[in-house]
Amino acid sequence: MTLVSARPHPHTCHNLIGGNWHPSSGGLRELLSPHDGSLIGHVPMSTAAEAQEAVRAAAQAFPAWRALTLKERTVPLFRWRELMLTHLAELSALAASESGKTVAEARAGILKGIEVAEFALSLQNLDSGGSMEVSQGVTCQMQRRPLGVVVGITPFNFPAMVPLWMIPIAMTVGNCFVLKPSEKVPLTSQKIGELFVAAGYPAGVFSIVNGGKDTVEALIDCKDVAAVGFVGSTPAARAVYQRATNLGKRALALGGAKNPVILVPDADPDLSVQGIVDSFTGCAGQRCMAASLLIAVGNVDHLISAVVKKAASLKLGKDQQMGAIIDAAAKTRINDIIGRAEHSGAKLILDGRKVTAPTGCNGGHWLAPTIIDHATPDMECATTEIFGPVLTIVRVPDLSTALALEAVSTYGNAVSVFTTNGRVARTVTEHATSGMIGINIGVPVPREPFSFGGTKSSKFGHGDITGKSSLDFWTHLVKLTSKWSGTAAQNWMS
Repeated sequence: MTLVSARPHPHTCHNLIGGNWHPSSGGLRELLSPHDGSLIGHVPMSTAAEAQEAVRAAAQAFPAWRALTLKERTVPLFRWRELMLTHLAELSALAASESGKTVAEARAGILKGIEVAEFALSLQNLDSGGSMEVSQGVTCQMQRRPLGVVVGITPFNFPAMVPLWMIPIAMTVGNCFVLKPSEKVPLTSQKIGELFVAAGYPAGVFSIVNGGKDTVEALIDCKDVAAVGFVGSTPAARAVYQRATNLGKRALALGGAKNPVILVPDADPDLSVQGIVDSFTGCAGQRCMAASLLIAVGNVDHLISAVVKKAASLKLGKDQQMGAIIDAAAKTRINDIIGRAEHSGAKLILDGRKVTAPTGCNGGHWLAPTIIDHATPDMECATTEIFGPVLTIVRVPDLSTALALEAVSTYGNAVSVFTTNGRVARTVTEHATSGMIGINIGVPVPREPFSFGGTKSSKFGHGDITGKSSLDFWTHLVKLTSKWSGTAAQNWMS
């Protein structure tokens, strides 16, 4: 196996196939820094033949990898975890450079991915199946068995965390994994791949194929691919799910979100203001868990004023409190939605469109926190996933109306409520239709072993992408019934 150790700047990405790094014969696309617009690398648009080659190598590796015990499959994962921690600073800087995040945000995402790996490491002690003597002389047992070759297709906003939602668990239970990272952020995946090789994973167990939509479709269409995991926008998630399932493959595709935060007058000012601002500005709003819709119940003007003041004080920069937008097209799209909201009659109480870029970053894509007030529930800004540091406020008279707005949303990723009243919190938890619910938490991401996943158009497929629920997606559950004694009692299984 070869290891790409040198990383010239800008770096040209390769595909990892059969344990070795290969240049692609597809065309190269430039990678530009969201922070300053500088050239940081090139990513290949891999051909269908290269996708098929990676899947073939994974299929060849599968029988031997599957034959290992679960405990044996954790051995290289222990080494990989240590390597990730050793290279944490380098990985954090790399992920920030290509995604627009602050270095602190990039580091947090990597650590969350390592947390999923730690859950995978625990499976050797937790996932033992079950066995029971169901009648005299007859035993039933459950066993998990891997699917074979599985594919993960991941987005730009978390270059490390989202791939690591899938890879450690899927491989530890015995699958061989092919990653197609976002063509906007392939550099972090390259480094993670280098560390998988260095950790001693057998050739073909982990592969990387770079590319765009055509590469995704080629991977899904490969006959040896048994399952597809996806995280991205709702239209793309729906398309991936339909393509995969139409071919008889297992698929779990997580889509977008429009997460509401319900704010009531009795909310703790410090807790609610900090939580709301952190949620809609973290990662420059480019995350599916961002609180992008504030449903203001009754008179909460004192809290909204504090949110505006707090958000306006944030400093922009890769080493500051908020990072950049991924590219020029995304920034233009966000600005256009803000402009249409204002034109439709909403009030802009914080406008971040004319922000001055941080020193040395004039070529980057910067947008300061923006807050739209007095929007109506049917406005684009209140229903569309903007994917930027934009908070839309819809005012309602009571909690029932707030919950009705949450219920009619096409999305169902997350909802949060800020309150000091237990009855209010319980009402929200009992009636919310989203998959993840927060009480006085602006970003209600479950920690392992609790799983991540939404409802409605935020998820296509069954189960969740992490935690215990993910085991059912990445494995077949085989049931074994046995009887060895000819003198055992007669029963319906005889």
